[in-house]
Amino acid sequence: MNRRDFLATGTASVVGASAIEGLAATSAPAHKFKLNYAPHFGMFRNHAGTDLVAQLQFMAEQGFTALEDNGAPDRPIADQETIGKTLADLKMTMGVFVATKDFNNPTFAVATWKPELREPILKDIRNAVDVAKRLNAKWCTVVPGCYDTRLDWDYQTASVVDMFRRCAEICEKAGLVMVMEPLNTRRDHPKLFLTKIGQGYSICRAVNSPSVKILYDMYHQQITEGNIIPNIDLAYSEVAYFQVGDNPGRKEPTSGEMNYRNIFKHIHGKGFTGVVGMEHGNAKPGKEGEKALIDAYVWSDSFDKPMV
Repeated sequence: MNRRDFLATGTASVVGASAIEGLAATSAPAHKFKLNYAPHFGMFRNHAGTDLVAQLQFMAEQGFTALEDNGAPDRPIADQETIGKTLADLKMTMGVFVATKDFNNPTFAVATWKPELREPILKDIRNAVDVAKRLNAKWCTVVPGCYDTRLDWDYQTASVVDMFRRCAEICEKAGLVMVMEPLNTRRDHPKLFLTKIGQGYSICRAVNSPSVKILYDMYHQQITEGNIIPNIDLAYSEVAYFQVGDNPGRKEPTSGEMNYRNIFKHIHGKGFTGVVGMEHGNAKPGKEGEKALIDAYVWSDSFDKPMV
């Protein structure tokens, strides 16, 4: 029996329509997950609607204990404060938001020689500190831009390290952790400087700050280099955050080739207590797709039980 067949039979009675739609009447969450999976806004809009508080309540009712919101800095301050308060009321953890990014131009890689590029980045980081206070967030994502085809790689690496040190001076005072995200260049983000976990690990070791760590997005790394579990072990001391997405398609676990049930077991076995971000789409549309997504996490998180 494959994973998708199991989901169609083995967990259908656990998350049926009546279970989801009737949760407002009970205080007990529908599921008890072993890891802190973090959905994003819009993932359950067919059940919860567009209201942010209602979506958070639905996530909590399903047993999800964290939230991810990449676009939080672009939300009105009042919305940020409402999200932070609601998360506290629901005893949920705020995951990452994107502090600074550039998918088109060299930034961190050339900032040592281009002071005009430094201040916009530092401004983003100072803003991220304020956003984090409103959300009670501990982590923010940093994408350190593209590489420069005219500059030797070693100089660019030194510039990236230098820029992260400058940013860390801001974040350390606030207790905020920047998580750098290696992204794939084969499918989604060509020209980026940071692409592999080992590369991120070496930058973290060079910066040597508690505010500079790795965001291990397993969807991107399955495309870039595979070897997910061994690289988790090698880089674990510098990994502060994980993100999920199956490949191909970037949808929920069980929709592609990756054995997330085994990966989650490995992460849990290492004692990871941080957030596992659900940075992916839904494989199927509508309420049925949202139920299937929840089923997929229930099954993948049940790694301590027999598969049949």
